[in-house]
Amino acid sequence: MPSTPYLPPADCGLDILHLSAQLIVVNKPSGLLCVPGRGAGKEDCLSRRVQAEYADALIVHRLDMGTSGIVVMGRGADAQRALSVLFQEREVRKRYQAVVDGCWTAAAMGEIDLPISGDWPNRPKKMVDHVMGRPSLTRYRVIDIDTARAVSRIELDPLTGRSHQLRVHMEAMGYPIIGDDFYGTPESCAKAERLMLHACEIEFSDPATGVPLRVDCPAPF
Repeated sequence: MPSTPYLPPADCGLDILHLSAQLIVVNKPSGLLCVPGRGAGKEDCLSRRVQAEYADALIVHRLDMGTSGIVVMGRGADAQRALSVLFQEREVRKRYQAVVDGCWTAAAMGEIDLPISGDWPNRPKKMVDHVMGRPSLTRYRVIDIDTARAVSRIELDPLTGRSHQLRVHMEAMGYPIIGDDFYGTPESCAKAERLMLHACEIEFSDPATGVPLRVDCPAPF
């Protein structure tokens, strides 16, 4: 797949959703890398923008470049480590919204249980692989169906954290996320100028206090 130039969005200041002595929750814009990319010209990223104001901020997890929404950063190595453990042990509940191509005809809610592996000839793409794939589970709920535009708005809860999981699962269901130039069709890509996937909610217990923390970030589309 040919590469396209990296053109990050203008830096208009941080959209901080939660700030404490231990962690920062920030709203990442679509089109911005979470960490510096490989090669020249890919230094601008969310982690560096946050570190310019909070020097101790360290990335805990990532969103795909085209995905917008909630990213958690730890303040210092100890906080980063504690938060990373929560993610690894699946003690963090994440929720996304996506707009997908087509009028959804499957059940209005359910689970997608399809194993995912690397699509090695087409790296960094992923694919459903029933032989070598790792277990991957997504819970979904249909929010709205726009018959005029032939798109559907879906709420997605990834119960596992595979790379590109939501994008691969939506493609496998026959409803690629619009604006997805990896897994979509020319027709679905033409329906949006960006990947229509947004991390809209996260919930976990603050590792420093044990107090439950929930952060919401409504989808901008």
